Amino acid sequence: MYDQARAQQPPDKVGGSTERRAPGPESLLPADERDRLALRLQEALNNFAGSPLEALEEAEGIFDAAAAHLANSLAERRRALHEGWQGHDAETQSDELRHAMRQYREITQRLLRI
Repeated sequence: MYDQARAQQPPDKVGGSTERRAPGPESLLPADERDRLALRLQEALNNFAGSPLEALEEAEGIFDAAAAHLANSLAERRRALHEGWQGHDAETQSDELRHAMRQYREITQRLLRI
């Protein structure tokens, strides 16, 4: 049966806490941070008509915050990936190296799409 209320919820809010998520890339920003920035942006958009300059300054600050969070997340992801394969013998650790290569490919392809 079609559940209209459930269909209108954001994808990360659908289902209970025990529901398994479909496999796919994890977000580069935590959900709570994405939600907080999206709410701030919506408020800036709502305030544009009454205070355009203030709204633009707020939007610029939100953009800067999102870019900083993204840069930090990517730096941490790169550090973790690098530590995972650096110093491993290519013959004895081929599965780990393959896994690291897939992760590099996935994150780079995601970056190239945005």
